[in-house]
Amino acid sequence: MQPQSNAAGSIVSLWRYPVKSMMGEEINSSLVTERGLLGDRSYALVDLATGKVVSAKNPRKWPGMFGFRAVYVEPPEMHEGIPPVRITMPDGLSATSTQANLDALMSRALGASVSLQSKPPASPQLEEYWPDIDNLAHRETVTEEAMPVDTFFDGAVVHILTSATLKQLHSVYPQGSFEARRFRPNLVVAPDAAEQGFVENSWVGRTLLIGDQVRLKVTCATGRCVMTTLPQGDLPKDLGILKAAVSANHANVGVYATVERAGVIRAGDAVKIEAA
Repeated sequence: MQPQSNAAGSIVSLWRYPVKSMMGEEINSSLVTERGLLGDRSYALVDLATGKVVSAKNPRKWPGMFGFRAVYVEPPEMHEGIPPVRITMPDGLSATSTQANLDALMSRALGASVSLQSKPPASPQLEEYWPDIDNLAHRETVTEEAMPVDTFFDGAVVHILTSATLKQLHSVYPQGSFEARRFRPNLVVAPDAAEQGFVENSWVGRTLLIGDQVRLKVTCATGRCVMTTLPQGDLPKDLGILKAAVSANHANVGVYATVERAGVIRAGDAVKIEAA
């Protein structure tokens, strides 16, 4: 007997980020494995001086990460391994991960010795800068943060955001540009019209059914950081984005989830919440 479920909305966009902390690519569909969307954060730069994963969470050290864009040279396939990635740098220069001089090009662009890697360090860590904002866990300091073992993820393997949350944040801070790409979600969900506010807060602890196959267990709210304030393309630097999230929803924007059942998801798929 199938568990009962209630309609929650539909997927309006899907995103994967081939290289951690670089701009990613919007896609129409994806296989979802226990590690999230296939190909998501499969690569990262590692700082050869410290062994830490390079992250836009510390823009004082890595100020230009969102000026880099990464796309796969061909779509990832489950049984073919992760394909090479093409990186376009802020100056427009483009190179692939198969080029012998890629690390040298990246190091020159970033002003530090880095290496593009697909195997995470044994105990992956990153550095996070905390701006001077009331009610954050830290203020005006840099902390070392552990990452999930054997991954390049900050938290969980799937990040979900609703359009209702973006709308609610905009109502708090109307002059801010609250576009989904600021928050780097994997799934953007348009909830049913009756749902308003921070809809996904109520999903924590619940199971989402996506399309005909995928089941995601929502584990916790996604605490936000200085990354959300950084310029991306035509989006300006704006510390007010994070201030709005702090004041309106305890710095949470979206939710994290783990994968209970793998399968394929597509833009337009229905999202349902399994009844408690």
